[in-house]
Amino acid sequence: MRRGPAGRLRGRRGWRGAPLRPAPEAEPAPGAAGSGATSRKGGAGPGTAAGRRRGRSPAPELQQRGRPAPPPPRRMWWDERVSARFRRNLQPTLTYWSVFFSFGLCIAFLGPTLLDLRCQTQSSLSQITWVFFSQQFCLLLGSCLGGVFKRTLAQSLLALFASSLAISLVFAIIPLCHNVVVLAVVMAVAGLAMGCIDTISNMQLVKIYQKDSAIFLQALHFFVGFGALLSPLIADPFLSDTNCILANGTANASSNLPHIRKSLVPHHPGNLSHYDLPMKGMVVTRVSYAFWIMALINLPVPIAVFFLLYKERMVPCFNGSSHPLLSADELALETRPGDKDELSTAGQRPHTAAGHEDLFSCCQSKNFRGASYTYFAVHITGALVLFMTDGIVGEYSGFVYSYAVEEPLSVVHKVAGYLPSLFWGFITLGRLISIPVSYRMKPATMVFINVVGVLITFLLLLIFSSSVVFLFVGTASLGLFLSSTFPSMLAYTEDILQYKGCATTVLVTGAGIGEMVLQLLVGSIIHDRGSYSFLVCGMIFGCLAFTFYALLVFFHRMYPKPSPELDEASPDKAAAPEDTGQYQR
Repeated sequence: MRRGPAGRLRGRRGWRGAPLRPAPEAEPAPGAAGSGATSRKGGAGPGTAAGRRRGRSPAPELQQRGRPAPPPPRRMWWDERVSARFRRNLQPTLTYWSVFFSFGLCIAFLGPTLLDLRCQTQSSLSQITWVFFSQQFCLLLGSCLGGVFKRTLAQSLLALFASSLAISLVFAIIPLCHNVVVLAVVMAVAGLAMGCIDTISNMQLVKIYQKDSAIFLQALHFFVGFGALLSPLIADPFLSDTNCILANGTANASSNLPHIRKSLVPHHPGNLSHYDLPMKGMVVTRVSYAFWIMALINLPVPIAVFFLLYKERMVPCFNGSSHPLLSADELALETRPGDKDELSTAGQRPHTAAGHEDLFSCCQSKNFRGASYTYFAVHITGALVLFMTDGIVGEYSGFVYSYAVEEPLSVVHKVAGYLPSLFWGFITLGRLISIPVSYRMKPATMVFINVVGVLITFLLLLIFSSSVVFLFVGTASLGLFLSSTFPSMLAYTEDILQYKGCATTVLVTGAGIGEMVLQLLVGSIIHDRGSYSFLVCGMIFGCLAFTFYALLVFFHRMYPKPSPELDEASPDKAAAPEDTGQYQR
């Protein structure tokens, strides 16, 4: 009897009690040797990936013995572990994405509809712009307080349900507000709801995916961009083409209405006071239909959150017990002894949950005991980067139209009106592109590319400040570079702190403050110094963002490295995808 290569004999010994069979008379093809055990060890036999790449079928002796041929590997743009975790957390992930769509829907409708709301409330331009301020200030306050609802999953989901339902109610109530103070109060409620959504959604996705959270955060912020694009499109057919308050002597103001609408900036009416807009007369506006349509579009979002609550048995009227985060000892008791990989991953969750607090809880002295100076430095520099980049988003989208219509560019009003839409469109496109890119590229690298790209774009805008074409090109480029900065920065900072700090709350708060403060600051500078200072301010903010990022990288190198035990238990080193990332928060 002929004996094949040694690898074939080792493969036969694996069959207990099976008699040795004579090998085929034909010589094995090159690479067939070792197709038994060696193929399982990564050899180049026909049953291996190398053999399959050459177009060969699985080893014939495996098929003769009834042994199933190994399945071909699936070619995926992300690995099986991340895919398995996403499938296991599909409903909560989609729910958080939909809630962020609600956030985007609410954040962008106020600008285009503000003049019609002025007519509805019969107020002046300076009075109606305070509605902007009430929304943004309460959004910042809601972001600070959002971490209060993090202690249990039930609290987080109930807060998201109440916030998304409040946004639908706000859309429905706005047409009934005929007083500017009442409207400001309603928008303040919407701002609080938006702030809670901003903090809780980011926090929950970071808890679920941890070191794999970058790609899912990019998708989350794509949905806010999609909602922000959709709401102006819904409102546009119902906006007034002429003055929506019929009174004598309004022809001049009516002809400039599109220009006034595009020039309005939150709490900064600028040089619009010379326009004589009537405050008394017959109100003719159809903007109420736009708000009711947005209320209906947003209604499935709280329903989706309710279904997630019901699935997790956290609806108060059906199940009175909440689901607190389990301690490490409780998780150990509830875990089978053989599930070591699952236990090692679950053991990290209490640390993750303990680190995410509201801003005021983060400032308590008990959280600072034993913390090194780099712990504070990472939080501060990360927040300052987003303070600058989100501030650039706010000031550029608010003032690029005013910059374009004034000297030296003097762009036609209708053409300049496309600039803010182009900017937000490329922000949304950039977030969509960043979803696959963030899987292949580290968050720190993406943030570096973003801040350098913003800096170079502003430099070129200053050099070619007299070119209208480059203004459009630079606006699109700036939108692309700014699009993925926030989610990448959040993933990078949380990764540095090993998900034990207050990064999510601090970064969300810093970004909100920057968007509000820098917009007011740039508006004041433009009013005093002229439109050219708009680009100079952007260049200065870009330089500061790069400086703070460089400091963050320096403090990252100084930050204490995690112990080997914690590193082995991290999600990206889990042995099996079936044992990680369960939705028990």
